[in-house]
Amino acid sequence: MPHIDFGFPIPQVFLDGQADLDLVRRTLALGERLGFHSAWVQDQVAGDVPLHESLTLLSYASALTTRVQLGVSVLVFPIRNAVHVAKIVGTLDNLSAGRIILGIGLGHVMAPGFFRTYGIESTEAVRRFNEGVRVMKSLWTEPVTNIEGEFYQLKQTGMWPKPVQKPHVPLWFGGQHPDALRRAVKYADGYTCAGPNTTDHFADFVVQIRRFLDEEGRDPATLPLSKRVYIGIDDNAERAKRRLDEFFQARYPWQIERNPDFVADICAWGSTAQVAEGLRRLAKIGATTIIANPLWDFEEQLEAAEFGDVELLVNAAGTNAPQRSLEVLSLADYHAMIATNLHGAYYCVQAFLPQMRMRGSGTIVNIISDAGNVASA
Repeated sequence: MPHIDFGFPIPQVFLDGQADLDLVRRTLALGERLGFHSAWVQDQVAGDVPLHESLTLLSYASALTTRVQLGVSVLVFPIRNAVHVAKIVGTLDNLSAGRIILGIGLGHVMAPGFFRTYGIESTEAVRRFNEGVRVMKSLWTEPVTNIEGEFYQLKQTGMWPKPVQKPHVPLWFGGQHPDALRRAVKYADGYTCAGPNTTDHFADFVVQIRRFLDEEGRDPATLPLSKRVYIGIDDNAERAKRRLDEFFQARYPWQIERNPDFVADICAWGSTAQVAEGLRRLAKIGATTIIANPLWDFEEQLEAAEFGDVELLVNAAGTNAPQRSLEVLSLADYHAMIATNLHGAYYCVQAFLPQMRMRGSGTIVNIISDAGNVASA
């Protein structure tokens, strides 16, 4: 079983539009105190959700933290100028002392109107993505850049300072088309699979990725794989399923029309044991990052999972390595940390549950641990 890292969300969605900076500061401090691997933001420029800009928020977060990795998953890359992104992210990597992860994706390639909002055509998206990656990597690693491309013409162009991380800031690619998976294998430092992709789809993607890795002669350990899964913890499984149905009918009605079993294919719900089984399957498939994504009543779901005092562990997954207790946190403090999730139904928590062991039995992590699949912080 591979090592599994877990992250937590930086508060980013505020329904009245005004950022709650005290909440941001408190959440980041608690995340570092707990020993989480990473803190994440999501990306949206134009849209209906009051989501604060991702890279700007990461800059603020870098000033408030010293250890935790800071990432965006994922930045819609073709709509941005690659030179500007290289400068901003390179600066962030310096300000954070080398803690930035840049996730990038193509965006809604089947929606021409989306791209025209930013003055480009959807038919250019892949070419802009590929050329932009080449531009960023060169600016981050070379003294001067000379690229005569379709969208960028750089002649003896320098960019300083270089990122702290070498050879450059880690790039995690999203996507599901075989070409996108092959592109991740060839050029990315990690791969991330979106929540609306089913577990079976993820398993298929992993098979393809492993085949591409073999073809490229690349060590699979050099490409972390992540998957988001929506969860609903409730001993009344029928009620949990009903609430998931209601959410996705409102959020993704076209997916429900296309696949009546859509919710069952992408979610884990019911008792702690049932949800744990869904997370365990992702780990067995090969996920090295599991994004557990509640959609409502996060505090109540924690209580349903019998979360008392929280004890965060480090444990080598699938080995007999000794466990090391890092922190004991009161339930009140933990609730304060995850309260961020109440600020937006569409941008919920990323991966707390699998890495925690509760005092007592019957929790998600104890069940996973009993199977020899203990997650590592």
